[in-house]
Amino acid sequence: MLLLVILDEFGVMRFNELSRAIPDISPKVLSGHLKTLESVGLVKRILYAEVPPRTEYELTDLGRTLIPILNQLSDWGRRHLNDITKSLSKYQ
Repeated sequence: MLLLVILDEFGVMRFNELSRAIPDISPKVLSGHLKTLESVGLVKRILYAEVPPRTEYELTDLGRTLIPILNQLSDWGRRHLNDITKSLSKYQ
């Protein structure tokens, strides 16, 4: 979800830009998530035949259709954060 939201906010991004936007993610995990999102048609990978090679990522039209839903989930989470926190405290 976070990758989709970041790509929606910033548009086309290179791998290192995405890595800096999510500092706690390893390159291997980031690469895996990007490949998965690409394989299901949510993210487009653009490879430029340059030296050194340049790769960019952006949301596809299908990926953009998820953004309103992700925004709704985020809004729900903010509205119910106190309830969730109370419930979690019972299990700690």
